[in-house]
Amino acid sequence: METILGSSVPVFVFLTLLVFGGCGVLTGQTLAEGWKPVSNVLAYSLLLGVGDRFLAWGLFGEQLLAPWGFIVHTVVLGLITLTAHRIAIARRMVNQYPWLYERAGPFGWRDRTGIGAGE
Repeated sequence: METILGSSVPVFVFLTLLVFGGCGVLTGQTLAEGWKPVSNVLAYSLLLGVGDRFLAWGLFGEQLLAPWGFIVHTVVLGLITLTAHRIAIARRMVNQYPWLYERAGPFGWRDRTGIGAGE
């Protein structure tokens, strides 16, 4: 498992999921508040992955240039950031245009008339 993660499981859970995952949630929400596209979310997720690997190396002595570790950590952070971005965009669409849209689950919205699909 540590070979795939590129770090120990406690480091992955604490640093990647809790610390940088929280940063990913905040990043996704902030980008959604500014109506930034998904390409920006992916770019920031890549930067979060770089920061995660650097701190895993600097604080816990993990391998800095572990390709699988970087890929896995960045994909996890990207998924967290994309999820937060989509939830925030859906919330913003419904709150900003309540006469046009209503909630259709946590990730989407639909026309109030029921004719069109959400987005």
